[in-house]
Amino acid sequence: MKKLLTTLFFLLFATMTIQAQEKLFSLEDLNYGGKNYRAMSPKNRYYVWWGDQLVRNDMEACYAVDSKGNESTLFTLARIQTLAQSNSSNKMRHLLNASFPYADKSIVEVYNGHERMLIDWKKGALVAKYDRTDTQAEALSHASKNYAFIRGDQLFVSDEKGNERQLTTDGSREIVYGQAVHRNEFGIEEGLFWSPDGNKLAFYRMDQSMVEDYPQVNIFAREAVLEPDKYPMAGETSHEVTVGVYDVATKQIVYLQAGNPKDRYFTNIAWSPDSKTVYMFELNRDQNDCALISYDAATGNKKQTLYRETDSKYVEPQNPIIFLPWDADKFLLQSQKDGYKHLYLFNAQGKELKQVTSGKWVVIDVLGFNKKRHEIIIVSNEKHALQKNIYAVNIDNGKRRLLDNGKGYHTPTLSASGNAVIDKWQEPTVPRNIALIETASAKSNLLFSAENPWQGYKIPTYETGTLKAADGVTDLYYRMVKPADFDPTQQYPTIVYVYGGPHAHNVDARWHWGSRSWETYMAQKGYILFIMDNRGSENRGKEFEQATFRQLGQIEMADQMKGIEFLQSLSYVDTARIGVHGWSFGGFMTISLMTNHPDVFKVGVAGGPVIDWKWYEVMYGERYMDTPQDNPEGYERTSLINQAKNLKGKLQIIIGTNDRTVVPQHAESFIAECIKVGTQPDYFIYPGEPHNMRGHQSTHLHERITQYFEDYLK
Repeated sequence: MKKLLTTLFFLLFATMTIQAQEKLFSLEDLNYGGKNYRAMSPKNRYYVWWGDQLVRNDMEACYAVDSKGNESTLFTLARIQTLAQSNSSNKMRHLLNASFPYADKSIVEVYNGHERMLIDWKKGALVAKYDRTDTQAEALSHASKNYAFIRGDQLFVSDEKGNERQLTTDGSREIVYGQAVHRNEFGIEEGLFWSPDGNKLAFYRMDQSMVEDYPQVNIFAREAVLEPDKYPMAGETSHEVTVGVYDVATKQIVYLQAGNPKDRYFTNIAWSPDSKTVYMFELNRDQNDCALISYDAATGNKKQTLYRETDSKYVEPQNPIIFLPWDADKFLLQSQKDGYKHLYLFNAQGKELKQVTSGKWVVIDVLGFNKKRHEIIIVSNEKHALQKNIYAVNIDNGKRRLLDNGKGYHTPTLSASGNAVIDKWQEPTVPRNIALIETASAKSNLLFSAENPWQGYKIPTYETGTLKAADGVTDLYYRMVKPADFDPTQQYPTIVYVYGGPHAHNVDARWHWGSRSWETYMAQKGYILFIMDNRGSENRGKEFEQATFRQLGQIEMADQMKGIEFLQSLSYVDTARIGVHGWSFGGFMTISLMTNHPDVFKVGVAGGPVIDWKWYEVMYGERYMDTPQDNPEGYERTSLINQAKNLKGKLQIIIGTNDRTVVPQHAESFIAECIKVGTQPDYFIYPGEPHNMRGHQSTHLHERITQYFEDYLK
């Protein structure tokens, strides 16, 4: 009897173990916005720099961290709440967003829903408090503690004592102050720029009164309300931007004398170290002629054209110039003029002194400087096109030193002096590691290693490889996700997930090769997922990116079809059951593939798809396609209206009804044409949602996408 009980116990234990190893994922586990998403994501820690002192931010406290990872408490949330002197409704919930703007002072910057505060935790004093209620944009100068903000469409400046001064009166939805302009193209993310001394403020003024309204509608009012959006479409009238400079001392505004702003773009605003000169890149509407211009901040007068770059296709300035902290007469400029994005050293008179970095790889990010060593710390893909690694580059001799482990995908932050880096990274089999690196020696100390949050689940296999592009020469990288119980003797329905457009990629050396969690969910349901970055995607150099010029979707499709040829060569891919899915540019690619290759793709789901580039915005659309007037053949060839008659498979189109990026006119026009020619797509909307579904609606969205493939591709 005892032997029998023992046997039964081990059988039960073995069964429970197998079951535990084969737990299945739900979308609530995997999808952003899912109820269990955070628990299923690799654990993280939040580090910031206080000068050269590393600090870990947590919910309830901030901790000083030494080089060995030992921690000591700086202050608690309760203490900061007391010092903040906020009412109960404005109390902070956590300290994860705390920052330390002064290397030599015990001052922390914190936020709550309505206030921005500087607090000296050692002295126990509230240094400054700024009202953020209903602000549309804001910028704080840590040098002067002056605070600029937009409220009610007007520009204000206040000092650390809360004394406010209103600078404008004509702000409106048509006259926009201090916010990102040119629809966030050209690297523009903000519209307020303090000088280094904090006593002058450069700001954007955008006049869009001449731009046509797109009739967005709020359906959630008692009676639907028109909420139009200024949307300049390709080939149509665009807005006009000027740049003002406010002087706190004189209380006067001057505007940079850049000439007529019509059909021009102003971007990447920067200041000289002495706060006397403003620099910006100026680009013509064709986006093929770019100049770096300097202006006198006191008068607004033009000083000098420092640099000019032209291109037969387009020039795309993305970064402001950066002055060397040890030599105020020299700055670094980033350009793709040699075919790859690299750093160039200039003097303040505009003379190019030398190219600092070079090679068939790109500088992805600039972290800052180590002044003592005359080094700039960068992130690049020099090691491999799928990786991001950290390098120290000596400005004097151009020598580069690898600072990290040479693997994976790194997202570092540099200390104030440049002596150390806090490095967060993933590798295909590493969920997340965090290390402290000394930049002088590249010595690394691992502070944190996240456990695999998917331990015990039925996990697919993630593979990567290369294929030749349609040109027969260029390497393209792909990811393939296979079911956990993959059997090469079986045939599987296969879904191609695609984006394909500029300034994005899908495959990299992160955890699971950058796989989206929905791919895991679909592999669990018995699908193979295939993802490939075609020509036109990012971080592969100018020729790779510009291959799609004036013909968006054509080269991309040709490359994606090389991926299809590869899939068709695999015995375990059921070529009668190939689907495709993508969002935004990927939605455009989904419908392009389904209508140009109707006998290949059985099912597709296109989210927020561009249908015809003449309905897309000026800056992006004209960069890659020119205007409809100048490139009528290209617009005609790439329009999906013309392809609606070719639709054969099952296609579902999904949009948010208040999409201000790819306006509903795209999808609705395609549906109208399908009705006209007798083809039968399906259509689903998310009322009131923008270009991407927010919160838990994203889970609902992916349930719907999944079910469509289950219904028609399985």
